[in-house]
Amino acid sequence: MRSVSYDQFGEPQTVLGMEKVDRPEPKAGQILIRVIMSPIHNHDLWTIKGQYGVKPDLPAVAGSEAVGIVEATGQGVDPALQGRRVAVAGLQGSWAEYALANASSAIPVPDEMPDEAAAQLIAMPFSAITLLEFLNVEKGDWVIQTAANGAVGKIMTVLAEARGVRLVNLVRRKAAAEDLARLGITEVICTDDADWVGQARKIIGDKGAKAAIDSVGGDIVSGLIDLLGDDGLMVTFGTATNAPLQMPGSQLIFKHLTVKGFWGAKVMAATKPEDAQRMFGELIGLVMNGKLKLPSGGEFRLDQPADAIKAATTPGRDGKVMFKP
Repeated sequence: MRSVSYDQFGEPQTVLGMEKVDRPEPKAGQILIRVIMSPIHNHDLWTIKGQYGVKPDLPAVAGSEAVGIVEATGQGVDPALQGRRVAVAGLQGSWAEYALANASSAIPVPDEMPDEAAAQLIAMPFSAITLLEFLNVEKGDWVIQTAANGAVGKIMTVLAEARGVRLVNLVRRKAAAEDLARLGITEVICTDDADWVGQARKIIGDKGAKAAIDSVGGDIVSGLIDLLGDDGLMVTFGTATNAPLQMPGSQLIFKHLTVKGFWGAKVMAATKPEDAQRMFGELIGLVMNGKLKLPSGGEFRLDQPADAIKAATTPGRDGKVMFKP
């Protein structure tokens, strides 16, 4: 089968290429899917660079999420799954014509759901909804998030509104703030403004926010700490700048703040099946009623990895760039 593969860690545009590899066969508990579409996530790029939380054995097929048709089932898997369209994530090698997945993690998707939405239903939306629950916030609480123009950030705005959680959305560029405004997202602040902390405080009030979410790193974190209220929670789940988190110790102490890391893969693995079913039901409902939009940011063939990576890493795209075998 054709695949987008790499035999050394490095810059994706350099090390990726289309390669012919053997089509895998499902083992016990697995399904083989014929890939319809597979998105390019930031964590896929970090994996290819060798800088993510897990390192695959090389050579490796890239990609971690897809929507596809179940072609074959392994031992112990209900053969009735064959022919079903399913969303799958946590894969090792979805940028290919076929991919293996654990049957227990496959999500059958409604016929009416577009392929581009189903292809990205799990990784970012499920990270966002589990992250929101990780914050332990309630209706009316204030939450601050950085990178609000990213995939998780945009999804978080939909989930927060649906649950009545109030959100302050931070971005680093004026153009990003304008993009969010065009989408109808409110309470958007650009951290390029010298008084961004003051602007946020006017919105949140003197009591401060219940929680803050950061995926940028660096000196912006000190502003988030300043905006948290007593017993607030600071969560980091990304580091776009790769800069150390700057946190004033005095505020951590006197506000009695808590700082935690969040890795979606670890949280997903620990989520109870009944909770996962409930959250996926909520996500599918939001997609189907049009409130949660998961568009494609462009589609590329497997023989166009460099072009696809360039598109995926160019700011301002409306959706996830996809491989379409």
